[in-house]
Amino acid sequence: METEVAQVLAGKKALVVGIANDQSIAYGCAKAFRAAGADLAVTWLNDKARPHVEPLAKEVGAEIVAPLDVTRPGELEAVFDLVSERWGRLDILVHSIAFAPKEDLQGGLLDCSAEGFAKAMDISCHSFIRMARLAAPLMAEGGAMFAMSYLGAERVVPNYNVMGPVKAALESACRYLAYELGPKGIRVHPISPGPLNTRAASGLKDFNLMLNEAASKAPLGELIDIMDVGWTCAYLATPFAHRLTGDTVYVDSGASIVA
Repeated sequence: METEVAQVLAGKKALVVGIANDQSIAYGCAKAFRAAGADLAVTWLNDKARPHVEPLAKEVGAEIVAPLDVTRPGELEAVFDLVSERWGRLDILVHSIAFAPKEDLQGGLLDCSAEGFAKAMDISCHSFIRMARLAAPLMAEGGAMFAMSYLGAERVVPNYNVMGPVKAALESACRYLAYELGPKGIRVHPISPGPLNTRAASGLKDFNLMLNEAASKAPLGELIDIMDVGWTCAYLATPFAHRLTGDTVYVDSGASIVA
């Protein structure tokens, strides 16, 4: 499979934000982009994450590796300055980060604090808008941007709580960005994977129940993995998908079509 797609993204420059470990969706995206021929830039969150991310960055041959905590002033701009300096352009952007304080995430929406809601919205949604603003000037010849969502943005998923409204805002932001950036040839997609056993998901209450339900509902009868998401994004980043933008793309073995 890698041999067949090796040149599809040859020469393309991809920035992937959100790799925490080898179970991260962002890592699946990075692996798929690299297998399809793209050059990579990846980020690590902090000193605690760095030892886990750097070996993965080396494995996928990342040309740029840099720290990025979107809550720290200047770090986001520094990453894009580095991309501009090293590459002078960007073709693909992946935003795969989300956060809510544990007490706000595991409590119901009624009990979510204003501070917790604001922090979840800033890190999980508005940071993508900030990235898009910085990435767009580097996509002079067009490009593709991806943000990771979940079915809880559209329907009530028990225990997803505050992240439901936050992901709904993220999907809406993607549509508006697709509209604004379309004339520049830049396409924007919210990607909605089925439940995956990632570090971020482990913070959700009764997450194993979500996994089991997804597998039982899915027409294909199985859960997805990070490469399923990666290959989907790789396809959407190619010229084969050059007339697709703005729509939420579900990667969930069909579970989202079943009531």
